[in-house]
This record gives sequence, structure tokens and C-alpha cells, in this order.
Amino acid sequence: MNERKTLKINEQGHLEIGGADTVELAKAFSTPLYVFDEAYIRQMMSVYRDTLRKEYGENGLVLYASKAFSCQAIYRIADEEEIGVDVVSGGELYTALQAGFPAEKIYMHGNNKLDYEIGEALDAKIGCIVADAYSEIDKIDREGAKRGIVQDILLRINPGVEAHTHAFVQTATTDSKFGFSIADGTAERATAYAMQKKNVRLLGYHCHIGSQIFEKQSFVIAAGKVMDFAFAMKEKLGFTLKTLNLGGGFGIWYTDEDRKISPEGYAEYLQALIQEVKRKATEFSMELPFLVIEPGRSIVGEAGITLYTVGAIKEIPNVKTYLAVDGGMFDNPRYALYQSKYTPILANRANEKGTEVVSIAGKCCESGDILAVDVTLPKAASGDILAILSTGAYNYSMAMNYNRNKIPPCILVKDGKAEYIVRPQTYQDLVRNDCIPERLQKRGK
Repeated sequence: MNERKTLKINEQGHLEIGGADTVELAKAFSTPLYVFDEAYIRQMMSVYRDTLRKEYGENGLVLYASKAFSCQAIYRIADEEEIGVDVVSGGELYTALQAGFPAEKIYMHGNNKLDYEIGEALDAKIGCIVADAYSEIDKIDREGAKRGIVQDILLRINPGVEAHTHAFVQTATTDSKFGFSIADGTAERATAYAMQKKNVRLLGYHCHIGSQIFEKQSFVIAAGKVMDFAFAMKEKLGFTLKTLNLGGGFGIWYTDEDRKISPEGYAEYLQALIQEVKRKATEFSMELPFLVIEPGRSIVGEAGITLYTVGAIKEIPNVKTYLAVDGGMFDNPRYALYQSKYTPILANRANEKGTEVVSIAGKCCESGDILAVDVTLPKAASGDILAILSTGAYNYSMAMNYNRNKIPPCILVKDGKAEYIVRPQTYQDLVRNDCIPERLQKRGK
């Protein structure tokens, strides 16, 4: 079990997060329920912020990669912790702005930003847009010309570094929907193309090699390759690198198959990146670029858990035992997508030893609606509270209303006090946008 200090077993044998008893949380807020530990989120934001300042001065910015978990409260926390954010859609941008987040500290990503999203970003005067295609460079230039402004951009480039992670979350190989490849010359041509635009100011490059990566050397190699490329562009095109964004992707603990990284360990990842950037800058007699990193999962992933109530229990002799819970793939589709592994625990009997191997099934009408497979738990009963750990990233953000299930609410816990940061959905919410054409209206006989 994850041993961070704010997740522990209390005297009642109940799982506790942020000083709050999860069994009491389930009673007060019902289940399924996303629970976030505010202290852990702030700790991770401050670790990255303080490490960057210590090792690189004020010449950089930490961005919270908000696709991991986006709501107004998380943007308020990021603002208070003096970091920036990146967004990947008009919806995330709108949410950040509604929270009062400073636009100049917002970067926008996405491999196919729509015209109106780019327009919204320019109107908000966000800090930077990361261009992912020639057409996006054109769109930004065109929308900038309409408004009489010059927009700062980065080019997303692929250094060809293979990250040892699931194929669907590798993003920096040549065969990727993201960015311009260094290997095939596309990144060089895109650099020259962007430099010619009147309403675009190319500041530098962005690189993100994938997600859930534990190999520190993968990040270091990628940083070195991008610096090599930047120097080559200076020699060939006269381009001066002003900003270097090295993305995120640091792995987190989901099960004991994963390495458990302490906050200090994440600081070491960043220190290694910084050392490589400095080494390359010295080698090439280049000025140090403004350095940006984008941690997301490592900030909120382990800060979040999901609480469920055990319902039906199906024992198939000599085959498998299924524990069905009141949630499922509609609140956590990651097993269905990636076969992602999680650690479940009976929150109301957290100090009991496991005695049987079970699989956790959801309530959706899909045989693939599974949350965990072949995990060891105490013999469960209907009504037990089940917690699945490390669900703070890519759970709420990927949730859906499949089978017209309600997306669970989110609460933030600090010093034992819990408050909504996303309210519960209602059945009225599910039908709010439904329309019945006049010809289908029910008429009296």
C-alpha cells in the first residue's frame, strides 16, 4: 500500500485521507466518490516550483498539465502555488479563465486546435500556443492578423526517444499524431516555415516523450536531443532558442509493480533535466533558454482515490469471484483502454489481511467493465466500502455518462475537512440537452 503520510489506517481500522475517515466520507457524500488530498497536491506543485527556482533561477515556469484533472478549484490551487497551467481544449481554457487564472501563464496544446479555440486563446491573451502542424501555424498567423497581434508559439517536435510505456501513451516517436519529427527533417522545415510568418513569434520547442515513465535517462536523452536540434537550427537557419518546454510524463505509483517515488525523487528527475540543458548550453555556447516543464499525473495522481460501495458478489467455482461496485468504466475507463492496474483496499476493513483473490467489476452493461483483476482482499460483503488508490489523474477527466450513469462528484480534503469541488450530477443534468422534435411530441388521444 502507498505509504504517503496523508493516506493511512486510523484506530477504527478505516482508511483515512487528508485526516478524513473514508467511511465517513462515503456516508456524507455517497458513492462513487472522487476524493482529493489538497496537501499532497500543493506539496507536489511546490516541489517542482522550488526545485526549478533553486536549480535554474527565475528563468523558467512549471505548468500543471491540467488534462490530468481539470476543474476551477485545481486552477485556483495552481495560481496560489505560483505555477502556470497548460490546457488542451477550449473547455479547459474556459475553466481556467473562469477560475481567474492569469492568462499569461497559460499554454495551449492539442494536435488539432479548432479555429474558434485558437481565437479564444488569442482573445484571452494567453502566454503561448504549442503548434502541432503546419495548418496550426497558419491558423494562429491568420487569427493573429485579424486581431493585429503577434502570438508567441512553440513547435512540438519529436526527438525519436522511445519511452518504455504503453504504446497508446508514447507520443514522441516518428510515427505519432503529435508534432514534427526531427529524424525526417519535418521539424527543420516547420521551423523555417514558422519563422516566415508575420503574426507568429517562434520562441522555441516543446517535447513530450510519453506518460507514466520511470526511466530518468529517457527524459535526459530527449532534452539533449532537443538541445542538439536547437543548435543545428541556429547554425542552419539563424534561429535562437528562447524557450524550451520539456513536457512531463513522470510515472506514479499505482501498484507495487511500480516504483514508489518520493517528492524528493521527482525533484531529482527535474534536476537531471536541468543539468543536461545546462551542459548542452555550455557545449554549444548558447544562452540558457526559458525552461518549462509540465507535470500533471505526478501532481494529482496519488493525491486522489475513488470510493465505491460493494454490491453484488458473484462466485464462479474454480474460475473467479467478482465484486461488483456502484461505479465502473464510466468513472474510470483506464482499465478498458490500457489494462491499467490499480490497488484496491476495503476502506472500512483496511487493517485486515487479504484472504481471497477477486476481480472488481463495474455496473455497466459491458463485459469489459472491469476496474481491477485478480487482486487480493479480505472476504468482502455487500455494503463494504472499497477504495481504489491513485485515481487522481485521468479518471474524472475521462469520465462519461455511459448507460446514462451519473459522473461522480469530486471532493477536496484538507485537515480532515471535506468540500465539493465538483458537485454531483443529477438525472436532470443527464437530460438537460435532450430535445424532442415537434413531430415526436406525445399528443393526447
